[in-house]
Amino acid sequence: MSDAEALRVLARAARLLVAGEREAGIVDLPIPNAPRPPEAETRTGGTPSSAGSAARDAGPARSDRTSPAPLERATTTAASAAPAAPSGFVPRVRPLVLPANALAAFGDLPARVAACVACRLCEGRTQTVFGEGTAPARLVFCGEGPGFEEDRSGRPFVGRAGELLTDMIEKGMKLRREDVFILNAVKCRPPDNRTPAPDEIEACRPFLLEQLAALRPDVIVALGNPACRALLGQEGIMKLRGRVFPSPLPGVAARIVPTYHPAYLLRNPEGKRDAWTDLKLVMSLLSGD
Repeated sequence: MSDAEALRVLARAARLLVAGEREAGIVDLPIPNAPRPPEAETRTGGTPSSAGSAARDAGPARSDRTSPAPLERATTTAASAAPAAPSGFVPRVRPLVLPANALAAFGDLPARVAACVACRLCEGRTQTVFGEGTAPARLVFCGEGPGFEEDRSGRPFVGRAGELLTDMIEKGMKLRREDVFILNAVKCRPPDNRTPAPDEIEACRPFLLEQLAALRPDVIVALGNPACRALLGQEGIMKLRGRVFPSPLPGVAARIVPTYHPAYLLRNPEGKRDAWTDLKLVMSLLSGD
């Protein structure tokens, strides 16, 4: 291998490492206006093998003591209310089976989100990503913002990190993805999958507050620093994770548990054990322990 080729390999590895740290909110570095390599295009997704190993590495299935009370199940089934994806595009995460009125609790909020032009993120989006799952929901997962695959599908967490998050919910917590609600702090994909800027999070915050007021969750899991900024007004996921915070949000009487973003766990599997500890804490809160 020539010196030039070796430098290209090292530069590519460094880009992927920094991208993973940025996605989890561990670092917040400026991103040049350059195309990203195809394998780094998505923020939220995971390969089946990496997702399965995440569940195995995370730890054993919950004990009876940490079993949450059953969440409310859908009584009727229908296709997900997410917009149709472009022809030929298939998300990594299966379509959810939800009630026909899955978004009824939100009133006209989904339409207002879809029409929003309050910040610059609207300029590059394919579509907004409102969120999906059961509404109301006892458990809500809040991420950072849509990635490449979410922008195309209109669904949250359907790429590589979405596969891992689904395994965390279904294989680790023994819940169906349909039983929870998954959303993001911002509803439009930031250019080049960069971290949402504080003013972009603030512009989307009224929508987030309306969503949470309608969902009436008992527990909200904040995935990474941008979600912690939107929900708690503070950052520092390394120090925040593993703790329970009362919601400071008006009209939202939930407890907030910060943990790592699944995209960070894909690149830093040593963090899976801590993430599993956080999920067990969430389950104990849901079960009333």
